Amino acid sequence: MVFRSRCPYLPGVIDVALTPADLRPAEVAVVIDVLRATSTATRALSAGYRRVMCTETLALALGLRAPGRILAGERNGIKPPEFDQGNSPAEATERRGDELVLATTNGAPTIVAAAGCASRVILACLLNLDAVVRTVRSHEEADVQIVCSGTDGEAALEDVYVAGRLSAALAGERTDAALVAEAVVRGFPTAFDALAASRDAARLRAVALGADIAECALESVLDVVPTVIAAREGVATVCAAAGREPEPGLDLDDAVPV
Repeated sequence: MVFRSRCPYLPGVIDVALTPADLRPAEVAVVIDVLRATSTATRALSAGYRRVMCTETLALALGLRAPGRILAGERNGIKPPEFDQGNSPAEATERRGDELVLATTNGAPTIVAAAGCASRVILACLLNLDAVVRTVRSHEEADVQIVCSGTDGEAALEDVYVAGRLSAALAGERTDAALVAEAVVRGFPTAFDALAASRDAARLRAVALGADIAECALESVLDVVPTVIAAREGVATVCAAAGREPEPGLDLDDAVPV
C-alpha cells in the first residue's frame, strides 16, 4: 500500500484519512470499517474472544488456522471457502473459540497498515462509539488521525460518517478532511440512514446480508475498545483493553510491539 507524503505529526489536531491512501504517521490512529470489519472485531471481543488477529490476505488467515482459532472473513461480502464464518458482527456475538482470525477486503488490511504508522491503534465503529471517544479524549494533546478503511481504495460514505461523529465529539483543531467528515454527518438524521444510503449497504443487501446494516448502526451498546497490541508482516493482533499486555501463549515471533 502506498501512502501520500504528509506532515508527520499534527499535535493536538484532529485529522481524518478519507481513504487508506491518506494514512500517515500519528500518535493515535483510530481505524473505522463500520460495514463491517471493526464492528465484527468489537463484537467478537465483547463476546469473550481473547484476541482478534487481523490479516492482510486470505492466505495469511488460512495459515493461522489452529485449534481454538475461528476463521472469519469475506470476499465480495461472502464467506470464503474453508472459513468458519463470514465478516458479520451477528455471527461474532457467540464465542466459538479462543481467537478470531479476521480477513476482509478493506478493514483488516487498513488495521495492519495503521499498525505500521501509528504509536497506538484502536478500532472504532458505532457499536463502541462512546467508549472510543472516552479513550481518545484520555490522550490529551495527542496527534490523532481517524482512518476510514473505504472500499477498494475509494472513500466509503459510512466510514466517513462515523469519522465525522468521532471528530465532532473531540476537542482540538480540525483539518479540512475532518471538517468534510463532520459535514457528512449533518446530511443524515440517523446513523442507520447514513449507513443504509451507502454503496456498501447496497452490496450487502444484494447478497442477502442487509440485516448487518441495522446491527452495525446500533450506537454505543458495547464498552469495548479493540486495541492493537502487536504487529508483524501482514498481521495485527487486537485485544479488548487498551495497554493490555499479551497473554501467555500469544505467538509474537517476529512481532513488532506497538
